[in-house]
Amino acid sequence: MEELMRMMELKKQGFFCSQILVSMGLEDLGKSNPDLVRATRGLAGGLGFSGDVCGALTGGACLLGLYAGKGLPEEKDDPRLDFMVQDLVAWFKAEYGEQYNGIRCNDILEGDQNNTKSRCPAIVVGTYEKVQTLLAGNGFIEGETGA
Repeated sequence: MEELMRMMELKKQGFFCSQILVSMGLEDLGKSNPDLVRATRGLAGGLGFSGDVCGALTGGACLLGLYAGKGLPEEKDDPRLDFMVQDLVAWFKAEYGEQYNGIRCNDILEGDQNNTKSRCPAIVVGTYEKVQTLLAGNGFIEGETGA
């Protein structure tokens, strides 16, 4: 319920699914990065509102990268990153892809923008919780282990 309230507050501020996920992750880390949040706007609405891959899924992948990706020349990607993203994609396909006949925004919304209010909040919160589970299961954060 706490995640839903955080998500709704960010939505009221004008942010989209991908931005909400990254903002919540930054907040969890005690960080702020407007440039990163701004960059993830390009993922909104299925890649620039083209209706393609859901922004919750791509935002979730970005959130995993925030914890495990390379950010400086001297850093290396954590080898668990790609596996966590692959797990997220497989879960998303099973959880939402089967329910909505695909993982594209157009599939999920079935061409009706009114479905954003009834479907998207649960998808964003579910994706955030799955990312948290993956991060905890791989030792990036404290919490329940196991994906």
